[in-house]
Amino acid sequence: MDILTEALAFEKAKMSNMSTSDRVVASREAKRLILALNEIYKSNNDADIMDVMKRLTAKKRKIEKRLNGRPPEA
Repeated sequence: MDILTEALAFEKAKMSNMSTSDRVVASREAKRLILALNEIYKSNNDADIMDVMKRLTAKKRKIEKRLNGRPPEA
């Protein structure tokens, strides 16, 4: 369960004062962790793993929202 400890450490990491490149790296790392946890979840169907995946997805969406910025006003 090394991937689970990585995911929990990523979840607790501070995301303030990040540069754009740091956000891109963090988004990719979150995606990697979510996909790895999903493979474990497919075999176990453990609710705790699903909860971790949901929290990581929420954090990833937050990071990506900041990366993409606001859409232009029409």
